[in-house]
Amino acid sequence: MSEPSDDTAPHRPRRKRKNYSLLILVAGILAFGAAAGALVYVLRPITLKIAVGPAGSDDVKLIQAFAQTFSRENGSIRLTPVVTEGATESIAAFTAHKADLAVARGDLNLPPNAEAIAILRKNVVVLWAPSGLPPKGSKKQPTAKIKGIDDLAGHKIGVIGRTQANVTLLKVILTESGLNADKVTIVQYGTNQIADLARDTTLDAYMTVGPLESKITADAIAATATARGEPKFLPIEVSEAIAQKHPIYESEEIAGSIFSSSPARPEDKVETVSVNHLIVAPHSMAETTAAALTRQLFTQRYLVARDVPSAGKMEKPDTDKDASLPAHQGAAAYIDGNERTFLEKYTDYIWGAILILSGLGSAGAWLRHYWRRDQREQYLTHRDNLLDLISKARQAETTDELAAMQQQADDLLREALDCFDDGAIEEDDLSVIGLTLEQFHHAIADRRATLGGGGAPEMPRMRVG
Repeated sequence: MSEPSDDTAPHRPRRKRKNYSLLILVAGILAFGAAAGALVYVLRPITLKIAVGPAGSDDVKLIQAFAQTFSRENGSIRLTPVVTEGATESIAAFTAHKADLAVARGDLNLPPNAEAIAILRKNVVVLWAPSGLPPKGSKKQPTAKIKGIDDLAGHKIGVIGRTQANVTLLKVILTESGLNADKVTIVQYGTNQIADLARDTTLDAYMTVGPLESKITADAIAATATARGEPKFLPIEVSEAIAQKHPIYESEEIAGSIFSSSPARPEDKVETVSVNHLIVAPHSMAETTAAALTRQLFTQRYLVARDVPSAGKMEKPDTDKDASLPAHQGAAAYIDGNERTFLEKYTDYIWGAILILSGLGSAGAWLRHYWRRDQREQYLTHRDNLLDLISKARQAETTDELAAMQQQADDLLREALDCFDDGAIEEDDLSVIGLTLEQFHHAIADRRATLGGGGAPEMPRMRVG
């Protein structure tokens, strides 16, 4: 009897089977975690710092009310007020990137990249002169010596508010009205110096710039009326010309009796100019962020107005690209109804991600095939060895040789199954091994019958698929 040759017996140690199912599960969990983390990152609330001042002002109260409402309503945008000494300091913080937003007047020295998000209110110019008080016991009605802006030349005007923007605006009004602004003396008073302003008898006229419902303006008019007689409101008849030449300003009207109904202050409507007081954002702010901020401001303003009534008067900025202070692109998209949906914004990114994942999948499949090329070659060797065993089985001279060949076939089958589990071969390849084993089984059975050893016990058949 001859022993089976060594070249047909794959005397190799069995490789430890890798648990690729576990690896796939871990990879899937990691991928899901990464996707969930990315989603949380994208949908996280964005907190914006907004510079506003001075402390205790109506502006600060309004912004604080919006910040509380945004937080309570779980908005995608949150606000953190940065309280400054005033609008000028707010713009300085905004310019220095210490704040993402700022509350300021449109006629301040705004940086070139500032764009409008919302108009909080209109600051209206109110000009008036005292009528003078009659002597005690006299029935003669006092007559104001200043009846119009033309009479202000050579006189002294008290301006409430220390911002230089008020002085600049007054000089524009005087110049456009045909006066030499240098021949008018201008004195500024703080908002806490109304009593001093009313007692100063050297003043011939007064000016405030603020919302029509401003308590500062109402108190100043009442204080000067008590100290120096009923006010004579001075119309700015060139308001339309000012708005044309200086687009940052607008023509407005002060309604009759708006400051007092008894006596009527003013007695009739008065022509004047206004300047917007607004929230500005940098041009670099993401369009989606600006749009979300604008949406929350205008959808939640009536909630805020329950505590701060001025919120209800907030207006949308001019979306015309030629506006003196253009609206931010994101704010304009919301206002004009051109805001893009989530899919519209990210369709290109989604398709790009799909293409990248598809490419990575193909590359991964190629790399897997490349890394397992040795196992693939091993499978081909096992298949060829099984074919060789079929020929050798038909020439075996003893049943011991057949038993040894069966052991070899078992080892080859085990190796082939390991290759399949590792992904080195496909199901079709395993089917070929099954067909070859079937032929080997018939060869063994036929040879046992020929050698007189009786039929071999039936080998288990491998089912694939």
